[in-house]
Amino acid sequence: MSILIDKKSRVVVHGLTGREGSFHGAAMLEYGTKVVAGMTPGKGGQTALDGKIPVFDTVEDAVRETGADTSCIFVPAAGAPDAVMEAAAAGVKTIFCITEGIPALDMIPVVALVQSAGARLIGPNCPGATSPGRAKVGIIPGSIHREGRVGVVSRSGTLTYEAVQAMSDAGIGQSTCVGIGGDPVIGTTFFDILQLFAADSETDAIVLIGEIGGAAEETAAAWAAEHLRDVPKVAFIAGRTAPEGKRMGHAGAIISGGAGTAASKVAALEIAGFRVAASPTELPQLLRDAGYRG
Repeated sequence: MSILIDKKSRVVVHGLTGREGSFHGAAMLEYGTKVVAGMTPGKGGQTALDGKIPVFDTVEDAVRETGADTSCIFVPAAGAPDAVMEAAAAGVKTIFCITEGIPALDMIPVVALVQSAGARLIGPNCPGATSPGRAKVGIIPGSIHREGRVGVVSRSGTLTYEAVQAMSDAGIGQSTCVGIGGDPVIGTTFFDILQLFAADSETDAIVLIGEIGGAAEETAAAWAAEHLRDVPKVAFIAGRTAPEGKRMGHAGAIISGGAGTAASKVAALEIAGFRVAASPTELPQLLRDAGYRG
C-alpha cells in the first residue's frame, strides 16, 4: 500500500507536448508510471513521447478515453488555476500542480473548488510524489529512491532530494515521498499527509521537512503528538538564519510579525516527539536513534 499514487494510477499530463511536460512525462513513463494521456488544447488527435501517448484537447476527453484518474500539470502560471479546475470538473481525483509563480489569491477559489469536487490537489509549486517501485508523478528524480517503509513529506523539492538521497545511501527506503509545495495557499498540508501516512500499513516512520513561514508545521506537530506517539518521527526545518520580513526561496517562506520562525517550529516538533536534525544529512541517523529498524 502507498499513499496518493501506486501501480494502478493512470496519469494525464497537462502540457505533455511542451518542453517540461515531455521531459518529465518521459521520465515518469520510464519509471513505470502509467502515463496514459496528454492534454494540450488544439493538439487533440496527435501523439507524444515517440508516439506512445495519445494527446487530447480536454481533460474530459482524456478521462473518457483512457480512464485517467490522476493529473500532473505542467502549465504556465497564467493558465494553471484553470487547468486544476478543469481536472477536478472532469472527475480526476488526484491532481499534482507542478507550476510555480501562481498568485496566492488565484489559488484560494481553486482549492475550495477542488475540495467541493471530492478531489485532492497537491501543490501548486510542488515536485510531486514518488512511491518507490510503484510510480512517480512530477519532477522528483526516480533514481534517488529506495523501496522501504518511511514516509517523507516536505515543503521543499531540493531538500526532499537531499534527504531522500541520504536515506537511500544509508539503506533506509521510503514508502511514499510527497512534496506538498512551498506556496502560501496549497491544496494538501503536512497535517493531511500525516493522516494518510498514519492510515498506511506500509509506513512505519515519518520524515517531515519544513521551513520558515506559516504555522503548518506546528499544526501537524500538534496532531502527531496525539496520534503518532509510538511512531519514529524526525524532522528538519530550513531557514534558521533568515531575517524577519525576508522571503527565502518559496513564496510561503517568510517570517511575518515574529510568527513562523524556525525556533517556534523546532520547539513544537520536539514537544510532539520529533527528533529535529540540524541538516538533512542527519535524518538517517536520527531515524535510527528514534527506534526505526527498517
